[in-house]
Amino acid sequence: MTHKLLLDAVYEWEQTAPDRVYMTQPIGNGEAIDYTWADTLREARQMAAHLRALDLPPNSNIAMVSKNCAHFIIAELAIWMAGHCTVALYPTLNAETVAYILEHSEAKLLFVGKLDNWQEMQSGVPDDLPKIAFPLAPDTDLPQWDDIIARYEPIADNPSPAGDQLALICYTSGSTGKPKGVMHSFATASTPAINGIRDLQLSADDRMLSYLPLAHVMERAIVECASFYSGFRIYFADSLDTFVEDLKRARPTLFISVPRLWLKFQMGVFKKFPEKKLSRLLKLPIIGRKVRARVLEGLGLSHVRLAGSGSAPIPADLITWYESLGIEILEGYGMSEDFAYSHASKPDVRKAGYVGIPSPGVETRISEDGEIQIKSPGNMVGYYKAPDLTAQCYTEDGFFRTGDRGEYSPEGLLRITGRVKELFKTSKGKYVAPVPIENLLNTDAHIELSCVSGPGRPACHAIVQLAEDLRPRLANDASLRQSLSAKLEALLEQVNAQIEEFEVIQFIAVVAQEWDIDNGFLTPTLKIKRDAIETAYAPYLDDWYNSGQRVVWHGLD
Repeated sequence: MTHKLLLDAVYEWEQTAPDRVYMTQPIGNGEAIDYTWADTLREARQMAAHLRALDLPPNSNIAMVSKNCAHFIIAELAIWMAGHCTVALYPTLNAETVAYILEHSEAKLLFVGKLDNWQEMQSGVPDDLPKIAFPLAPDTDLPQWDDIIARYEPIADNPSPAGDQLALICYTSGSTGKPKGVMHSFATASTPAINGIRDLQLSADDRMLSYLPLAHVMERAIVECASFYSGFRIYFADSLDTFVEDLKRARPTLFISVPRLWLKFQMGVFKKFPEKKLSRLLKLPIIGRKVRARVLEGLGLSHVRLAGSGSAPIPADLITWYESLGIEILEGYGMSEDFAYSHASKPDVRKAGYVGIPSPGVETRISEDGEIQIKSPGNMVGYYKAPDLTAQCYTEDGFFRTGDRGEYSPEGLLRITGRVKELFKTSKGKYVAPVPIENLLNTDAHIELSCVSGPGRPACHAIVQLAEDLRPRLANDASLRQSLSAKLEALLEQVNAQIEEFEVIQFIAVVAQEWDIDNGFLTPTLKIKRDAIETAYAPYLDDWYNSGQRVVWHGLD
């Protein structure tokens, strides 16, 4: 490798800008602690000294389970300096999945960090597994980070692992069965970060709020690893209740989110500004500027120069609405397997519904059956302990089989049209791709999430969860339900007019049960778990199909 790898980039900041604030960590009650590059590296070096003293086998797997916080990054640096590999667990996992990952990864140690549900997941952690608690961890009798580092002098050398050495194992969020351990080396994690900051012209003057899970490669790549090279400042969120205040503290110049959260921000604005009134005011020359500034200030996004969205398609209408506020949302596409480095939109190369053009250094193609195949500098080393599965996922000439279907526009922009394995066949013998239909449904402001299905049925159906502000009112408001029924029937007609005859949706089923991470209907990255949703509502399908109703209400009586 001719460029600096991750640790080498960090050492450079330690040497050239030791007093520059690198991270800001809220600690509750509106207070926050700043960590300079010198602070960060001092603690990392002290913990690395402790890890060396444990005399673990070289390149051992060391696990971390924590919400985003400064010590997630500090611990990762310490683990790398000590010559080991990190295994980050989502902070929302249940005990069963925690137990599976810790056993499968053969973790030698677990860092326990900032968590809301440690008591629930604790039963999945072996009693004999050594543990260390971060400063913001729940109250436990575990050995404490601060006590441990106080006993050690910082290591004085600058370890620089080879590019092909394993840096991290990222376990997928498990939307299709058991999580898989995606292995990344220092090279596959560094090259996307270097190319990404060059492509987007990120600098040390930028600021980001880190709140999407660092256990996922998107946040790891775009926030953590990119910051090692650009030096931009990272702020963390304290809690959901303080999120807006955390945003205002950070005043981010870069802001990345997912469609569901972009929609929630919009709904929050509409609670203060009725939609039609806001639209009218924004069109007025002088008043519009003032209203736009007030809305962005209220969201904490008034300093944003680059905004992005990933994980799932974002409705075109939502992109247009943010543009009316002066925020251009750039869509991107990446996977755990390519370290989130595949395609990205740019301010001058973008189109609603498309995830951008191939990133620098990425080769792509569409196979004969419509699958997107990628050869990226971020392509994984392989799946941990699964060489056969790794081999199946690569073509003979080295392209990764993404499992996603897609197509390119004449301008070279990629549009995702669904998952290869999500295709299902109705009783009419035609294959249906559910994702494009779900994207049409999700553009409606009344719908937050949808799941289109119907294998073996004469027609498709859609199960939907309504927008968050509507759900609490439905059980006791018959007139609202009647009004929504009419709107959803109109939506059904509108969507059916845009799709093929064999894809037509027979009915929309509105369910009361909230789909979230805790009950297993959503992955930690807020994607629907299709199998879980289909299984949960399978017992009701015969009645729903036989009812003849265009809109079915379930669980609201």
